[in-house]
Order: sequence, then C-alpha cells, then structure tokens
Amino acid sequence: MKIKLLPVSLSNIVETPNGASVFFSSGKKVFVIHMARSSGDALMQAVEGEQKERPLTHDLVNSIFRNMGIHVVQVVLHKEEDGVFFTRLVLGMKNEIGTKIVEIDARPSDSLVLAAWQKRPVFITQELFDKLDDVSKMLEKIIEPK
Repeated sequence: MKIKLLPVSLSNIVETPNGASVFFSSGKKVFVIHMARSSGDALMQAVEGEQKERPLTHDLVNSIFRNMGIHVVQVVLHKEEDGVFFTRLVLGMKNEIGTKIVEIDARPSDSLVLAAWQKRPVFITQELFDKLDDVSKMLEKIIEPK
C-alpha cells in the first residue's frame, strides 16, 4: 500500500498559557500541533537561525549529526491519538558504500526542531490530514492586528 504524503509548511508559532501552538499549512487548510513552551521556543530559534550561548539538547543532537555526516531527509507526521501527534524522523548518512536511510519514531517537537535547523521538508500523510480540523479562521483571529 502506497502512502500519500502532502508537504506542509510552518505558518506560525503562538505562545499559549500551557505551551506553544504550532500552526502548519498545506495550502488547503491549516492545522495545529500543541507542544511545551520550551519546545516551541526551540523551534522558533531554529526557524530564525538564532544561536544560543550554550548548546541545548537539540543543538547537541544537530551537532552530532553534522559531525557524523548524518542529515535529516524529512519529517513525516503520520498519526494522532487523543491530541498527541506521532512523527517519523527520516535520517540519511552517506559512506563509501552508499547512502543509508533510517526512520526513527520521534516526538514532533524534536523532529520539527531538527528539520528546521537543517531546512528539511515536513510532510503529513493524506490519511491523517483528512482527519484534522481546519483551524485557519482561528489562526487569522490570533494574528489579526488589534
């Protein structure tokens, strides 16, 4: 069975009292993933390319990847259960024989930060996308100038 993937792009990150809401757009609709504030901050820093004085965990992992020749191929959002999203972090590494590709189950927050640092694509399965509510009107109200 072939799984259809749709590319998505980060639309906005909004701080909330309980963390951060991360909005993604497919061009057809907008959906949201909620995460801890520290993860939202790390994602924002990665998107903006902001270097910290001392490396945080995401920075450490990214540095290890870079120094070992490992790169993020893509992130795939593939499942949601009770408001919790699941991703597959797809990694690649070239050596003298060829390129090895591995998929790792990872939290969306971790996957998205690593993908943002390496400017790699994020996808969602069509099946999951079809189940999610369109929150584009909510996002418009949040970012509307007051």
